[in-house]
Amino acid sequence: MAFRCQRDSYAREFTTTVVSCSPAELQTEGSNGKKEVLNGFHVVLEDTLLFPEGGGQPDDRGSINDVSVLRVTRQGAQADHFTQTPLAPGTEVQVRVDWERRFDHMQQHSGQHLITAVADHLFGLKTTSWELGRARSVIELDSPSVTAEQVAAIEQSVNEKIRARLPVNVRELSLDDPEVEQVRGRGLPDDHAGPVRVVTIESVDANMCCGTHVSNLSDLQVIKILGTEKGKKNKTNLAFLAGNRVLKWMERSHGSEKALTALLKCGAEDHVEAVKKLQNSTKLLQKNNLNLLRDLAVHVAHSLRNSPDWGGVVTLHRKEGDSEFMNIIANEIGSEETLLFLTVGDEKGAGLFLLAGPAEAVETLGPRVAEVLEGKGAGKKGRFQGKATRMSRRGEVQALLQDYISTQSAEE
Repeated sequence: MAFRCQRDSYAREFTTTVVSCSPAELQTEGSNGKKEVLNGFHVVLEDTLLFPEGGGQPDDRGSINDVSVLRVTRQGAQADHFTQTPLAPGTEVQVRVDWERRFDHMQQHSGQHLITAVADHLFGLKTTSWELGRARSVIELDSPSVTAEQVAAIEQSVNEKIRARLPVNVRELSLDDPEVEQVRGRGLPDDHAGPVRVVTIESVDANMCCGTHVSNLSDLQVIKILGTEKGKKNKTNLAFLAGNRVLKWMERSHGSEKALTALLKCGAEDHVEAVKKLQNSTKLLQKNNLNLLRDLAVHVAHSLRNSPDWGGVVTLHRKEGDSEFMNIIANEIGSEETLLFLTVGDEKGAGLFLLAGPAEAVETLGPRVAEVLEGKGAGKKGRFQGKATRMSRRGEVQALLQDYISTQSAEE
């Protein structure tokens, strides 16, 4: 049988009875991105207003007697509702659906049917799969490419049909009904039970589908195709928004446009050119800064080389600089007798380091330096460099290098 949510997608609450309640677990993704397992119960109702995931559409959220339903899955002809509170079999309960989520799914799913039908009718572009995502939905088309002109034509056509207020009807056919063979679809799941649901957009499309849909295309409001991307196995992904998602997207875009107008001191029509000018200016400044940094590195190298403290272990730390800055200093000094320990970055936090000197010494000390600084690095031919997370331990590194030099001198 079809669930209440499938018979009336617009229903927001109704009364039914608990059939069973059994212990269950639900695997979820925690706030830290790691998998977590929740203990709870699978509640089965005589009928349900909450759609179980299927047909590319995620499941509904809602409540049973104000107990939150965290997941709904289909098991043959029944739906399992995962809750963290048990509900006694035989109890009459009130089921409520999260309407904002439900209506959003209705808009995206009906929008997918419409785009799929129009893309096929206009250009023979077949849909092989689709995904209703949290931010946008994606239709996989069985074509290696889709032109911008085709995308524009599809978008224009689907919005014309929305403005035409075409009805969307849901019918149920028996499996042996000859009409089933004439209906578009990608086959039924192995555990399908009951009649076949057919969703028809008047004069546009008829498709087997288990999902929840609008009753008229006017409820889609508008469809915006965001563009296409290269898909898997010589296919093309077409991304789109429907209904309220378009309005939210426009609100975010308008907010960004206002912010850019204030920052760039120009109208929206000049934003791109203004950003290009800023990019060019930034590149020029970076180039000039790099040249100055190179000149500074050469000057620092000569100062170190001519210092009365030259020899043994020489250290230098600068807040500003990069790997190239340190390598220029090492190249200019070019000593294979002195241990040169250079660092750039935050004095106590993260940064970069370079150890240069006799190849054998660097090979021995490099990994130990990285360990002390709680970082990682690699090296060859008398140089070892990498990233560090604890620049505050530079003094420990200097002591380590001094001990090494002292030990070597004593052995000689």
